[in-house]
This record gives sequence, C-alpha cells and structure tokens, in this order.
Amino acid sequence: MRVFDRRFGAHFLAGVPHQPGVYRFYDAAGTLLYVGKARDLRRRLAQYRTTRRIKRDRKRRTLVQSAASIVWEVCESELEASLREVRLIHTLRPRENVAAAFPFLYPFIGLHVEGGETYVCLTTSPDALPAFDFCGAFRSRDVTGEAFFALRRLLCLVGHPMPRRRCDSLGTAPHSYVFGVRRLPDGWPEMWRRLLRGVSREALEHLSLRLLEHAGARARRAEVQEGLRAIGRFFEDEAAALARAVAATGYAGYPVPQRHRDRLFLQYREQPECTGVKA
Repeated sequence: MRVFDRRFGAHFLAGVPHQPGVYRFYDAAGTLLYVGKARDLRRRLAQYRTTRRIKRDRKRRTLVQSAASIVWEVCESELEASLREVRLIHTLRPRENVAAAFPFLYPFIGLHVEGGETYVCLTTSPDALPAFDFCGAFRSRDVTGEAFFALRRLLCLVGHPMPRRRCDSLGTAPHSYVFGVRRLPDGWPEMWRRLLRGVSREALEHLSLRLLEHAGARARRAEVQEGLRAIGRFFEDEAAALARAVAATGYAGYPVPQRHRDRLFLQYREQPECTGVKA
C-alpha cells in the first residue's frame, strides 16, 4: 500500500473535487507544514500519491511522510486560490513554504538567441545574466523548474546541445541553470518566447509534432509525455496567469520584479471584471 493511502485513507482522493482551491498539510501535533494551491485539487493531490524516488519528487514525498492530515477548500477560480494561498502563507508562515514568504526566490526563465544557437536560463538573479531576455517573475519554483528541465530534455532531442563552457560564458549565478541548443527549426525561439510570456501554446504544439517524428522520443514516450505536461502546466499556471494579470492591470514594464508579483495579482483580483476569472 502506498504511504499516501496509509496516512490519509485509500479513498481520500475520491472525496476531493476537480475544482480550484487550496490545500494544507498538518503533522500529528496539528502544526501546519505546507500550503499549496491547485487548478484541480484532486489532480494536484494525486501527484502526492504517486511520488517517485527521484530528486524532483523529494519535497512531495517528504511532505507525505511528515503529514498526518490534509485539509482542502474550494475557491471560485485558480486566481482566487493563488491569492488565498499567498494570504495563508503570509499569515501562518508554514514551515515548508518558501514561495510568497520569500519573494526574492521567485524564478525567471530567459531566452538568448545568437545566430543559430538558442539558450534558455532559469534563475532568481536575472541581473547577473544580462544577455537574456527574461520572462516572469513566476511564483512556483516547482512548476517553473519542472517545465525548465523538461524543456531542456525535449529540446535536446530535436536539436543539438551546446557545450557547457559555451553556456557558462553567458553568465553564472547561484542556483541558476543555462542550457543551449542549436539547429532548432526557423521561428522556434520566437514561439518559445511567446509561450514563456503566456501568449501562445504554439511552441508546445510544434514540439509535440516534431517529437512524434523522433525515434528516440517515441522510445521514451512516457517520459516525453510527462515533460510536455509539465510545460503545459507551467503555461497555464504561471505564464498565462501572469500575462492576464499584467494585461488587466495595465502594469507598466516587463518582466515583473519579484517584489511586485504578489501585489500585481492582488490588484488584479480586486478588479470587479476579474471576479470568477480562472487563471
């Protein structure tokens, strides 16, 4: 039996709705461990049930092992869930939450195109990598990081990876990552810029079609599908949500500084026309 089922019950997920909302993990002493938000509560909590022994799932696996109960509440929209999550974190300071409590850790993803070479960067210190055109700031390090590393794996299947020393020549910063790819199809860098800015999923659709033609990708179908889902989740949960907030509030300037990100969403939510809007 899975650890999740032993702790919360084999039928726990059956009682969780497919609706946006927030969820909270508590330990046996009733101490709040973690607050999260979801576009689909059941789907999100199901990810905690199916964690694997890989680095990317370490935080979820640790939470499941430490928690004694999960409490969830439905919100009208994903945007409302995001704002509710921020308020809870600011007020309650859960032990395992970093996002919102420390906005200077909100990540950016940047693009740099040089001839036929395309470089992608993940960082919380954009000033240290001035060669890149950054998008963000995004709120979830988990969602953004999963998308970044999925993009690295998938683009390296359809293009040719650049040497590490060439990537490092564009700048370095603590907890920052850069990868480069050459020989991508014409027009792809601009399509990926539009995806990162939350404007269009076109790049993901083109990548999916190209991977169908790649024998190595077909051989790793499950891994490829998981990567495509991670990028799609990032687009919906982070990039598109931020784009809507910027457009609706008339925010001047892009990317959005880390310290302004939560305030921007609060202003967005306060507008009457945004009531009930799903992010």
